[in-house]
Amino acid sequence: MVEFAVSTFTGGIHPPYCKESTEKMPIERLDPPGIVSIPLQQHIGTPCEAVVDVGDKIKKGQKIGEAKGFVGAPIHSSVSGVVKSIDKKPHPTLGECMAITIENDGLGELDSSLQGSSLDSLSSHELIERIREAGIVGMGGAAFPTHVKLSPPSDKRIDTVILNGAECEPYLTADHRLMVEYSEDIIYGLRAIMKILDVKKAYVGIEDNKPDAIEAMKKASKSYRNIEIKVLRTKYPQGAEKQLIEVLTKRQVPSAGLPMDVGVVVNNVATAAAISWAIRDGMPLIERVVTVTGSGINGPKNLLIPIGTPFSYIVDRCGGAKGDIVKVINGGPMMGLAQYTLDVPVIKGTSGILLFTSEDVKIHKEGPCIRCAKCVEVCPINLMPLMLNAYSKNHAYEDCGRLHVLDCIECGSCSYICPAKKPLMQNIRIAKREVINMRKQHAKAK
Repeated sequence: MVEFAVSTFTGGIHPPYCKESTEKMPIERLDPPGIVSIPLQQHIGTPCEAVVDVGDKIKKGQKIGEAKGFVGAPIHSSVSGVVKSIDKKPHPTLGECMAITIENDGLGELDSSLQGSSLDSLSSHELIERIREAGIVGMGGAAFPTHVKLSPPSDKRIDTVILNGAECEPYLTADHRLMVEYSEDIIYGLRAIMKILDVKKAYVGIEDNKPDAIEAMKKASKSYRNIEIKVLRTKYPQGAEKQLIEVLTKRQVPSAGLPMDVGVVVNNVATAAAISWAIRDGMPLIERVVTVTGSGINGPKNLLIPIGTPFSYIVDRCGGAKGDIVKVINGGPMMGLAQYTLDVPVIKGTSGILLFTSEDVKIHKEGPCIRCAKCVEVCPINLMPLMLNAYSKNHAYEDCGRLHVLDCIECGSCSYICPAKKPLMQNIRIAKREVINMRKQHAKAK
């Protein structure tokens, strides 16, 4: 029996969660396609530079892209084979990007340099280096290089680690199934994070609509009294960093601040699992679990997919599309990005592939704002979306900055709840970009 959920954050919404088609689906390993196209930018920060050439023979797990700068993560091959090209290819979040295309030889020959270790045998510095070399990034969608997050400045004392197992986005169940099937790996990765940061307290937050995941994680962590599995109320966006911190620690991240400002580091459960595999098996991040679902797919599944696998191949392996497909989304329906082609590849930040028919995608006519303030009520950051939207449409970006537009987490709750069907989040996103550019130009001028 699942315990009562802890207190929740202010604001948020309750969209239909639509997880029934895959929440009981075990993770299946997808065989790699004949061709993979691996982008050289799969993280926040500087793009990688190719360290292989066309015609080179490549082994599975071999480094093919090197990060140039501290905020970056190397790229590795998910197959063995031959490099066919290095050029611009479609990308699920950037439109297009330089990518290394490899013809799979079907042998799956591993790079001989990949060696596993034990958590006890590695120092904190060695663990961070292992994570960096494995190319691990935040796998909840942000794709921030994990080794950077685990290297806070010396004046930022971290005393708490939180693992995000909320998976509050509708349709997605990849993290849910990871917690059910790989709970011990997740706890192992969490212990590595705690060792790196010298932290004695950790929480794993899981929404109460995942009772099997809660039980599995409690069983895996029962030997570690400093790790608590916390049951969260099912509400979107429960998995946002600032909301998790507020609910689990009662601390509030300041405006324009980071979790480390209140002594907390937050990671995704999938990131913790990837850390475990990098330590114990020496495996870099070359595959990830993805939920493939929606009204437009014949066979919804949770799949462990090699990085670089095209969406088109994955759809075919899920029984193909059905109906009149009008939208394909990389990620979840609230924060994911619509795609213009199925030729885009799975990248490190791909948590879901959603296909929708016209029955689920309605184009609403935008109406006038009636000043109902529903967008203000549901905003988990306590912003004023209606005002930010108005200022953005009138290019009053300085006013957007004054109203803390950069604190927006782009959860989409305001757009979802708006009775006038205004594209609030899209206009706020534009304002954020413009405010950032203005401040960069101002700093440069100084």
